[in-house]
Amino acid sequence: MLRLAVVLLLAFMTLPTVVVVAVSFNPTAILSFPPAGLSLRWYANVLTYPQFQRAALNSVLVTGMAVALALPAGTLAALALERGRLRGRHVWAALFLSPLVVPGVAAGLGFLILAAALGLLRSRAVLVAAHVALVLPFVVRSVWVSVRNLDPALERAAASLGATPWRAFRRVTLPLLRPGLFAGLLFAVVVSLNEFVVSLFISNRVTEILPVAMFTYVVNYTDPTIAALSSLFIAATFVVVWLADRYLDLGRVFLRR
Repeated sequence: MLRLAVVLLLAFMTLPTVVVVAVSFNPTAILSFPPAGLSLRWYANVLTYPQFQRAALNSVLVTGMAVALALPAGTLAALALERGRLRGRHVWAALFLSPLVVPGVAAGLGFLILAAALGLLRSRAVLVAAHVALVLPFVVRSVWVSVRNLDPALERAAASLGATPWRAFRRVTLPLLRPGLFAGLLFAVVVSLNEFVVSLFISNRVTEILPVAMFTYVVNYTDPTIAALSSLFIAATFVVVWLADRYLDLGRVFLRR
């Protein structure tokens, strides 16, 4: 019965994806399933639609800047939470992980009010700051587990051999944290690229990212273009996560030894 329940749950989760992928190959401009034939015209439309091209560039810029800021900040936070002499460590941990439980609508409204007060509604800066806040918990969590699994004796051995604290961190600690760093980087990229609710509040026609552009397209058109773009998102995310799990052993990121 347990296996049957798992199979039914997996089917319930994956069948909508199968439907979306199948619809993306429909040759007609109607969202119908099963498709009447096979065509790549909607994938061509995805690649040539100007709004998607601009939004894709914005997504790359925002994600790149957000990850570049969140990765070192999250790494330092994880080291401080595990190794630092912090008072109220649980409070700090809850603070860093709190974006995971804050509703997207509330976060988006808050960033919108902040952007309006600072006069940055037309700037990409607030969008980047929001993405940093949203992906930071994933970086902190991933690196924190790697820090917990790190043997302090290795760092002490490096220090006993004459290594300075910075050299020991760069040559010993940082390489051993690589699985957590790569996992944090992976999840930060995936979350940032797919973030929609908060971005909808604080982006405009010029700064909108790809998920927001997809929503705008759905409001105005009903052809399978969005199914094609969604299929590309699904395929890219699956390949990245599969490769990361195969070569980085993501299971270690969420389990303590």
